[in-house]
Amino acid sequence: MPEQLQQQVETCYRLAEQHFARPFARPVVSLALRGQKAGVAHLQENKLRFNAALYRANREHFLAQTVPHEVAHLIAHQLFGSRIRPHGPEWQAIMRNVFQRPAERCHSYSVAQRPRTHYLYRCACSEPLPFTAQRHARVAKGSRYLCRRCRQPLAFSGQTCQR
Repeated sequence: MPEQLQQQVETCYRLAEQHFARPFARPVVSLALRGQKAGVAHLQENKLRFNAALYRANREHFLAQTVPHEVAHLIAHQLFGSRIRPHGPEWQAIMRNVFQRPAERCHSYSVAQRPRTHYLYRCACSEPLPFTAQRHARVAKGSRYLCRRCRQPLAFSGQTCQR
């Protein structure tokens, strides 16, 4: 775990403890997140997961904005319970009043899109239709899809393509 990241989490918790005059349980922190999300707060487990690639590529902004964003989710949950909206007024107040940061919902980091495999399905009337891996797996488990034009079942052609 990068020391700067761990230090920023601790700094956020100290600010929250000072502001609310109460202690907060520290979370488990990991860099095990992949994909497009910069961070995720697991409320029930008191756990934070951050995206290592996005952290490395955007370190300064990540420490200043993403870490407080995710910590604010855990603080809001511990203060107000699970019935609040994820980016609702309670979370926004923590971001603005405790961490002095803008209450932005989403990051704007550049995320490289890797090519995805699509599975080509056919019916009697159409060009092949690309299915995602998730939809292809549903077919393997028994789901059926029909062509919108001829209403015939779509069948896997045995071919794939990269998109």
